[in-house]
Amino acid sequence: MKPCATSACSKIRTGASRMKALRNYSPLIVLTIVLLGFGVYAYRYIQATSFVIEGTRYYNLFDDAMVSMRYAWNLAHGNGLVWNVGERVEGFTNPFWVFFMAFWHLLPLNGPQISLAMQVSGGVFLALNLIILYKIVQHLTDDLLALSAALVMTAFYGPLAVWGLLGMEVSLLTLLLSLSAWMTLTLDHARHKHWLYLLLGFSTLIRIDMAVPAVLILGFLAFTDRPNWKSHLVWGMSVLLLFLGGQSLLRYWYYGEWLPNTYALKMIGLSPVIRIARGLWVLFELAWQMNWVVFLLPLAGFLLRRDKNIWLLALLFAGQAAYSTYVGGDAWEHRGGANRFISIALPLWVTLFGVTLANIRNAVETSLRLNGWKITLSHVVALVLVGFSLWNANFLLADYRSIERWLLQRKPFYIESHEKYIRTALILEKITQPGAKIAVTAAGTVPYYLPDRYFIDLLGKTDKLIARQPVKSPVSLAGIADVRPGHMKWDYAYSLGRLQPDVIVQLWEEDYKSAEPYLVEYESVTIDGLPFYLRKGSPLVLWDQVK
Repeated sequence: MKPCATSACSKIRTGASRMKALRNYSPLIVLTIVLLGFGVYAYRYIQATSFVIEGTRYYNLFDDAMVSMRYAWNLAHGNGLVWNVGERVEGFTNPFWVFFMAFWHLLPLNGPQISLAMQVSGGVFLALNLIILYKIVQHLTDDLLALSAALVMTAFYGPLAVWGLLGMEVSLLTLLLSLSAWMTLTLDHARHKHWLYLLLGFSTLIRIDMAVPAVLILGFLAFTDRPNWKSHLVWGMSVLLLFLGGQSLLRYWYYGEWLPNTYALKMIGLSPVIRIARGLWVLFELAWQMNWVVFLLPLAGFLLRRDKNIWLLALLFAGQAAYSTYVGGDAWEHRGGANRFISIALPLWVTLFGVTLANIRNAVETSLRLNGWKITLSHVVALVLVGFSLWNANFLLADYRSIERWLLQRKPFYIESHEKYIRTALILEKITQPGAKIAVTAAGTVPYYLPDRYFIDLLGKTDKLIARQPVKSPVSLAGIADVRPGHMKWDYAYSLGRLQPDVIVQLWEEDYKSAEPYLVEYESVTIDGLPFYLRKGSPLVLWDQVK
């Protein structure tokens, strides 16, 4: 047969070349589309979390993040790394994140603008995580289904957006965990291992519990990279211990404690059995919400493809799940979805989901010898399953309102509380003088916007005495669903009777009765629909402003 030399054949070859080029660029096209989609979603989410009060648009962070913001404000203004000036209590577990917040406070920005900068930073970190996730999937497989599933289910998983776009360090930790996983998978042992060791050590400065994935990665390398196992254990662990030991010594020097105050708050005074049972319960709830089949599908990956790369990703997710179980989970699972500890590893889990789904589809196509339109149909079915899985993962607590929040058709979680806290701070600024003592249960937003007032943290996040007390609520295995770590200790005899705040903004919802003996010294008022208790005769209350 003579070779084709006609223009028609030339066009066929050109068309084939273009199709091949398109296939080569398809992964980048998928990444670009997801990044653009995430950018639009993040922008709309941040706008949806803002609100206008007295003509000013406020951007605000999750209240725990605002606790760190008050520390950052004091640090940037020369008062030290403290919540109340002159009192050294480490009511945070994210030192580098506080330093990052302090950097923004050095710029000519006001509070809402700094919060916006933190939200945008969270969006940038989550976008960078998608790029790293793209590299991880490309290292594992060239299947577009696996890539699409991993990127889409990470970019548009609601709880991860909540933590990342409301100012929590989760955004940066997610990026660093994915980056550590990618560096481990592609490690050039001769040149790059020390950079990995430094990255693992540095991550503990953001949260000390990043030591968990760090130890798992070093152990994984020691087991799978036998020629260099001593280097991983000796040098890797030495670098990790240097970071952990260094910050512990600094903590003891500055705060007089080896561990953050929040460790005592959550780990002391609650039975380990109850704590771990509660951790198992919230893990079970997460699996149930996401659908057991979807949640456990990655386990099938071990049967279809048993290699060390798959084991690493599964190990890191299992490590975070185990850690979450050990500490009893978080305080916000009643809102649904993955908590802060599990969220940072969820992108690795959905990567396994995507790879496993692609492997199952390929196995079905091969075993049934599918071709033509049947292959196309199998691809469509797989994509529909990805879409269903994403929808199901965001259908939190089987409440359709969670879908409306995810689609930004309803105010996102926590925003109504944020607005109330800002209004509270503005009222307190008008009715109290600098130096007034103010008692709160939500220790973030209100104290941040009133840096010249002294605050009393009723739930002990920034109070050493309360943090070391036993939990107030009697807890049994039957009541583990009601356990809220970090929100189960208070002492009104100390906080109200001894410290005598000028204003009580909030009392813990679980226990008003034990506060009643101390409230006789207070006048109950409602201002602009918000309740306050004002200490009778207090010279730091501007009584003429109280309406």
